[in-house]
Amino acid sequence: MANSLVQFRTDDTSKIKASVICERLGIDLPTYMRMCISRLIQENGIPFSMKLETGSESRALKAMKTASRIAEENGVSDMTLDEINAEIAEARK
Repeated sequence: MANSLVQFRTDDTSKIKASVICERLGIDLPTYMRMCISRLIQENGIPFSMKLETGSESRALKAMKTASRIAEENGVSDMTLDEINAEIAEARK
């Protein structure tokens, strides 16, 4: 499939603010724009909301910290990937 270049203009401040938000979400601005176009087509409209928490930590970060704490409490925080995969394989038997 051929690729097309899509360009538009925005003020520098908006671009910087948008880039910072994307970075905090773990993506870059071009990836966000591709996501928007893809979902717009799939849903035939504007389908989603991605917002950062206004507090100091996002829900995702809080969830990761909680998961880490629980893993530590259960003595599994230092498991290797091979050990984790072995546990999963054993549980599936």
